[in-house]
Amino acid sequence: MACSAIILSGGRGSRAGGRDKGLLQHRGTPLVEQVLQRLAPQVDDILISANRNLERYRALGHPVISDQLHDYQGPLAGILACLPHCQRPVALILPCDVPELPLDLAARLLPALDSHEVCYAWDGERDQYLCAALRCNLVDSLRGYLANGQRSVHRWYAGVRCQRVDFSDCPDAFTNINSPA
Repeated sequence: MACSAIILSGGRGSRAGGRDKGLLQHRGTPLVEQVLQRLAPQVDDILISANRNLERYRALGHPVISDQLHDYQGPLAGILACLPHCQRPVALILPCDVPELPLDLAARLLPALDSHEVCYAWDGERDQYLCAALRCNLVDSLRGYLANGQRSVHRWYAGVRCQRVDFSDCPDAFTNINSPA
């Protein structure tokens, strides 16, 4: 299935002391570059959701989209801003701070979209709501949800046809980096 991707790098970085998590160095390179390297072979095009350091993100060679909603409204605001720019009917959604994401993430998530609107990874212990695939035609549903003051990813998912996909064979792939340390 043809697929776009959205890398979420638009947060405040609260758990990273206010630093831009996508640009934090991990093993000598920024986190976002490591995500890009693992993601690029799995998708047709990539968008980066970012609200600061825009030139640094643009230098990575992919379109950079900023939130239309102001004051850091959360990951759903980044997804909403990017969905209209996706070139494919489905999008893989990933945070910028998961540098070990599975190399078969798309191959395992996308088949669940045959009968669902959203599917997300489950690592055997936790739902990984932001390691997901969704149909790009959900933009109106998402816009309405956010307009009502809602911000919870899993609550939005509860309002659409959603499926959890088992990744319990590789839980370490979803370890996220939340601090400069």
